[in-house]
Amino acid sequence: MSFSHPISPPLSRPPLPVKYYPSFPYENPQPPPLSHGCSTIFAFCHYRRRQRLRPVPLTKGQHGFSWLSSCRSFRGVSGAEFGGGSEEEEEEVEEVVSNSYEEEVEVGAEENWTFGSSLLPDRWDVLGLGQAMVDFSGMVDDEFLDKLGLEKGTRKVVNHEERGKVLRAMDGCSYKAAAGGSLSNSLVALARLGSRPIGGPALNVAMVGSVGSDPLGSFYRAKLRRANVHFLSEPIKDGTTGTVIVLTTPDAHRTMLSYQGYNYKVSDVAFYTCATDSLNSLMGTSSTVNYNPSLASIISKTNILVVEGYLFELPDTIKTMTKACEEARRCGALVAVTASDVSCIERHYDDFWEMVGNHADIVFANSDEARALCHFASKESPISAARYLSHFVPLVSVTDGPRGSYIGVKGEAVYIPPSPCVPVDTCGAGDAYASGILYGILRGMSDLKGMGTLATRIAATVVGQQGTRLRVQDAVELAESFSFHYDNRTSRSDVSSDHISSF
Repeated sequence: MSFSHPISPPLSRPPLPVKYYPSFPYENPQPPPLSHGCSTIFAFCHYRRRQRLRPVPLTKGQHGFSWLSSCRSFRGVSGAEFGGGSEEEEEEVEEVVSNSYEEEVEVGAEENWTFGSSLLPDRWDVLGLGQAMVDFSGMVDDEFLDKLGLEKGTRKVVNHEERGKVLRAMDGCSYKAAAGGSLSNSLVALARLGSRPIGGPALNVAMVGSVGSDPLGSFYRAKLRRANVHFLSEPIKDGTTGTVIVLTTPDAHRTMLSYQGYNYKVSDVAFYTCATDSLNSLMGTSSTVNYNPSLASIISKTNILVVEGYLFELPDTIKTMTKACEEARRCGALVAVTASDVSCIERHYDDFWEMVGNHADIVFANSDEARALCHFASKESPISAARYLSHFVPLVSVTDGPRGSYIGVKGEAVYIPPSPCVPVDTCGAGDAYASGILYGILRGMSDLKGMGTLATRIAATVVGQQGTRLRVQDAVELAESFSFHYDNRTSRSDVSSDHISSF
């Protein structure tokens, strides 16, 4: 998207009544500087001539204004271009094939609207605490991985030089940028499932994490907000936002390279201390999660707190996680923990069990992660792990890929058969499954089989497409198809440990 007409200095707020202009940006009071000297501003526009307005981040460059979320303005620390890809819009995936066309922009504002804030709800149905990462995902072949010395199907942390090497190798390839991360995938799917009052009021979903004051941070916040997930954390000044490169091969296996970003002013961030020099070279802005009175206030207004297991990789962030869980339990909220990764569990086994055993009402894990939590051998069945964990946690969700899944409660486990699909990309399957379980709990479902079937259907929908995000229309259709399971008598205040124990 391009805006070719130069403009006068931005106004403090859009004028009323509503008028149409070829281009009309709205000022971001704190525009983050781009690496090549551009500033970020916002416009209100009709998306594909639809009636709903939405804010669109723009940058002013040499040839006019460009849509920031196309990623064509992003440049890596090492000079690598983050461009030439596509993005998933709210309604569908759209290939960004040109930056040269114009779109009609409508200038208007809701009463009391200001950039960077909105009328927030009294309570949050779900609050996620996790890593905020921008995903770059693309299709590659085995030869591509071999040339870079990458082991297929693994996840590793890289520094910015290694990231730049991979992005340069991807030059010319088609790849997408999205506000990624395991937790945000679940939150976006949940927000889309609950976007309409089907079986209850529309759901309020939010996330707390850490992004820098760079273009990728602006991109991340804007993307989540357009997906109806409120990102409540302020950007960290002079920090950079972390990224994950997701390389998917034709056999649907994914290889993930995580770059944590960096922070120029580490001393300004509470709870941030790196244990070793090697960790210091890999961790930064995405590694920073600060517990403060503001976060405590948000948690006190939350029904379900979801804590991402990847945060266990950040030693001092565990303090934040523990305090957040304690506050959630004190206020009567449910606490859900995602296992996230086998190697993460193995490195931080005691910390995982400290949180799972003392705070968790719900645990999400795949079969390998569940066995790791139980210290079971690989020959042990997932149902055994689900049963074992459910002695310590009220509700346990264990996925086993194409073989189905299990929901463990009170020492027993219910088998959920898989939903048939043709796999295209398995990335995000477990995240989608978790959103189904959370949605079922919030809608008052007490039938474990029905809840698990919904979660399986959601996961199969995501696996059958390219990309990790559940699409809006698919989410609405799935929510409607299971509406007969919902208990309309269950209000948001009823979501508690007692509700879990009733299963």
